[in-house]
Amino acid sequence: MSFDEQNNAIEREPISAKQQLSTQFDLDSSEWFLNRELTWLEFNRRVLHEGQDSRTPLLERVFFLSVVGSNLDEFFMKRIGGLKQLVGAGVKKLSVDGRTPQEQIYDCHIVVQDILKQNQMLEKELKTRLAEAGIVLMGYDQLTKEQKTFANNFFSDNVYPLLTPQGMDPAHPFPFISNLSLNLLVKVSYPNTEHAYLNRIKVPVDSGVSSRFIKIGEEDLYVPIEDVIANNLDLLFPGMVIESCDFFRVTRNAITERDQEQANDLLSMIESALRDRKFAEIVRLEVNPDMSMPLRGLLAAELNINEEKDVFEVEGIIAKRHLMQIAELDRQDLRFPPHQPVDHPELAGDDPNIFHIIKQRGSILLQHPYESFDTSVERFIKEASRDPKVLAIKMTLYRTAKQSRVMQYLIDAAQNGKQVAVVVELKARFDESANILWARSLEEVGIHVTYGVVDLKTHSKVIFVVRKDFDGLHRYAHIGTGNYHAGTARGYSDLGLLTCDAVIGSDLTELFNYLTTGYTLARKYKKLLPCPNFLKKKLLEKIDRESKLQAEGKAGLIQLKTNALEDKEITIALYKASQAGVHIDLIVRDSCRLRPGIPGLSENVRVISIVGRFLEHSRVFYFRNDGKEEYFISSADLMKRNLESRVEVCTPVESPRLQALLREMLDIQLNDRHSCWEMQSDGSYVQLQAQQGEDARSSFELLIKNAEKRLKTTHRMLLKKGKAASKKKK
Repeated sequence: MSFDEQNNAIEREPISAKQQLSTQFDLDSSEWFLNRELTWLEFNRRVLHEGQDSRTPLLERVFFLSVVGSNLDEFFMKRIGGLKQLVGAGVKKLSVDGRTPQEQIYDCHIVVQDILKQNQMLEKELKTRLAEAGIVLMGYDQLTKEQKTFANNFFSDNVYPLLTPQGMDPAHPFPFISNLSLNLLVKVSYPNTEHAYLNRIKVPVDSGVSSRFIKIGEEDLYVPIEDVIANNLDLLFPGMVIESCDFFRVTRNAITERDQEQANDLLSMIESALRDRKFAEIVRLEVNPDMSMPLRGLLAAELNINEEKDVFEVEGIIAKRHLMQIAELDRQDLRFPPHQPVDHPELAGDDPNIFHIIKQRGSILLQHPYESFDTSVERFIKEASRDPKVLAIKMTLYRTAKQSRVMQYLIDAAQNGKQVAVVVELKARFDESANILWARSLEEVGIHVTYGVVDLKTHSKVIFVVRKDFDGLHRYAHIGTGNYHAGTARGYSDLGLLTCDAVIGSDLTELFNYLTTGYTLARKYKKLLPCPNFLKKKLLEKIDRESKLQAEGKAGLIQLKTNALEDKEITIALYKASQAGVHIDLIVRDSCRLRPGIPGLSENVRVISIVGRFLEHSRVFYFRNDGKEEYFISSADLMKRNLESRVEVCTPVESPRLQALLREMLDIQLNDRHSCWEMQSDGSYVQLQAQQGEDARSSFELLIKNAEKRLKTTHRMLLKKGKAASKKKK
């Protein structure tokens, strides 16, 4: 159903607000809220399904299996780690959905165990399919004699020098086990003796020294490196009897933040926190199913974990995240059709100056990865660094690539005599080390580096440029939903706004003054809705406004696209709007507390999740507002932490032509019948299927085609214009 048809349907069938409110609900009751952690795990079931789906190209299926493994690693480090800290602190406070921290851990473990079973079944299937396609993953024992010789020689030349067996006895205490490292636990003895000795061998993979899978010969035949090590232990323990060899892996808590207010030097504090993380408590031990119970017990005791609750058997490959090596093999026949982001049509003309284009157009909406990041965002900062009329550049940095052109352009700008200021978020989870290095590199060339506001993460994505045009100073900006990371810009679905709107420019001046001083008093914003002080309040007001308009007989419509809906107050406000008869569409990638489809409470709410080729990452907020439509794009998810404890930026998109692009995108996703999952009232999801006459293509395919079509249309117009000009000259 199109957007106009949907609006007409709402208007044809008005729902009485009194009728909806006739059933009373206690909206503080835990039964109306889903658990954040469990709904996030359900999202990973949907990711796993992409690997199970036979419609997905084979190596892409391997990719999704790898992603699930990586996501579970992060889940244990961040979410289970945080819950264990609460348990350790004796916290008994119930979550919004009515669970204690320990109950949440227990329920999560049950779901994780089920996901692990599905992972193993999928791994077996994919190995069979890969072999049929000429890519073979096998164990050392399955190799021929010649192949074993190749593997042994590779081990001797490339792996053996890197290994350091560590004994465990009174003279050699139990060694430190680093986070996410893959290890061998080897039990050896002297010939004709009963006493055995234990040794740990760290597999040199996570350091980036070696690949997880060793290619045997010239064919696409791969063997896990740990299997090759396990079959060459005679070189490490000459003359000894190898009694057993097992594999294990630990996951450590990543929640090790210190008190920022008590820190004299934030940079030193973060560096100390990173050191703390290396030695943080262990929250998960993964072992192969054949490991004996005595050895499991020994490991659990030495690692100070609960053997019954924190030990997970993993059949097949431990650390499935490393399957990314296989997923990245150069076999285009086993991948999605090639996708090359196109240039934005409004930036593809003959004008070499991006500031002239922005000034002429007013604002430009960018859609990544469908439109190129490097010819839009990177071009914007590149030209700003070189343009003699640009006087100052300010930017927020949350995540970026290790070899970032954006950062290099900032350095170039400083060396070209421009004032450059960068707000670096040092506490961007798992990017702290990279951001520390960038902060120091920027400072070395004279860039003014600050670290944001005490106790608030700076999660906004903004580049702000002050340029001296012929008619005075003008402010230009890029405001985005995604990070300034060229890599993720090719795999994440994000939005950005290039603008020279004077009011937005004025608001950004206020924002950067806040970020560099931390002072909030008397700051006023006319268009931007920043967090933590403005966005949540305004969203609640706009949701309530739709309810009031509905009560007046004016069809209310709210559409929110976000990665997560976790905030209780926003959820309650949406419930109330639904009770008032407002139609609500929620496109929520992962965690969602709201339960749709409950009679009298949320039957006017539809919740969908889009999962597929690209990672959905953009945030869009739409309010019908009795025909005076409002569109916003935001860096903030609808989570309490984002709305109340982070510096975020939400900007209106006011141009009708740009609103039309957002409308097109929302409609395509709301009508997706390939990659769309619809939430049921119990929190489960059903994947939608195309019926007869419906488009079976995914929203990703359609958005790729639309971006290409827009560029082709522009090229035809430019060509036609050029021919007309040529005729005129003749």
